[in-house]
Amino acid sequence: MNDVSLDLGGESTAFIGQNGAGKSTLMKLLKGLLVPERGDILINGKNTKDTSAAKLAGEIGLIFQNPNEQIFKHKVFDEVAFGPRRIMDAREAEARTAAALRTVGLFHKKDVNPYDLSLSERKLVAAASVLAMDTDIVIFDEPTMGQDEKGIRTLKAILEDLKGQGKLVLAVLHDMAFAAECFERIVVMAHGEILLDGPPEAVFANEEALKKAGVEPPPVMQLAIRCGFTERPVTKESFLRLYYERR
Repeated sequence: MNDVSLDLGGESTAFIGQNGAGKSTLMKLLKGLLVPERGDILINGKNTKDTSAAKLAGEIGLIFQNPNEQIFKHKVFDEVAFGPRRIMDAREAEARTAAALRTVGLFHKKDVNPYDLSLSERKLVAAASVLAMDTDIVIFDEPTMGQDEKGIRTLKAILEDLKGQGKLVLAVLHDMAFAAECFERIVVMAHGEILLDGPPEAVFANEEALKKAGVEPPPVMQLAIRCGFTERPVTKESFLRLYYERR
């Protein structure tokens, strides 16, 4: 990372850029899985250099890109309950685990071995494991990768619920449509640096920065350009509104 300075809080934020841009490294630094060689990272006033990832587990949760790196129990319920059982009393841990599984739509599979589930479902189990911890900050690493349409709808509902609770939601994404639709702030990264930081409409309209980062705008914006629109919509809803206004 090179001279990265960010103040994260309040706005749901998606980090975009090519592989190697530094996105996942930044998330691991926030989680305390890595310690910065220079500079400081403060999580709710705590310097990550002075604490551990285990101690930060009650404040910040990271949902890995690959659920197989996160899942190790033989039953879905036990997997999701692993964290809560270590920081809560038994009754609260069981209640939070059940609630998290209902949120992701997998309570009916609570006794199934996670590895008997599809990749999409395993990713939701990993998400439930973090949701059950009820952390103030939730980080998703490539949440839509490997997800089917049902899983993506579930993810969108989860994100809206977390934002409604006042949680800080962060994500590393290659899915530009999902980033534009679900996040209030977009941070563009390349080679360990921040190229652009702002609302989706402004970020995706900056062709020069996107080209430098090696990413493309959302498909609806690309379609709008091909249709000759002067406006640059980033969501399907805004595109359709413009389309019908022109008819």
